[in-house]
Amino acid sequence: MQTDIDPRSLIGRRAVDRDGTKIGTVDEVYLDDATGSPEWAAVRTGFFTRDAFVPLEPSELVGEALRVPYKKSLIRDAPDFGVGRHLSPEQELQLYHHYGMDLPTEPPGSPHDSGSNGSGPRDFGDLPAGDRRPDDAG
Repeated sequence: MQTDIDPRSLIGRRAVDRDGTKIGTVDEVYLDDATGSPEWAAVRTGFFTRDAFVPLEPSELVGEALRVPYKKSLIRDAPDFGVGRHLSPEQELQLYHHYGMDLPTEPPGSPHDSGSNGSGPRDFGDLPAGDRRPDDAG
């Protein structure tokens, strides 16, 4: 994803699949604990009002929408871990496997991982959109 994008600006945006088909609305953004980089988005799909986790890398902003480079059917079948809490390292691995993504050199949450340092990504979900700041996440 573009690195100059403020993760707070993603919340509430329409999310589309690789073909431009609407998959839902970005509900929450999860940040890596160690780096603060946006890592996952929880997208409210409307399929029985569930959230599907989608990777923000290699997603991109296209106009006013977040385009996720996967088919809607794959996103719809993504694991739903609920929102509002950290993803565990095991849950992150499930997401990596689901999307066929290359695994990090160290498993998420391992002591040597430069990523999530054991507690998974943080999110902005606890605060109203206007009050969400990276230093308040998690």
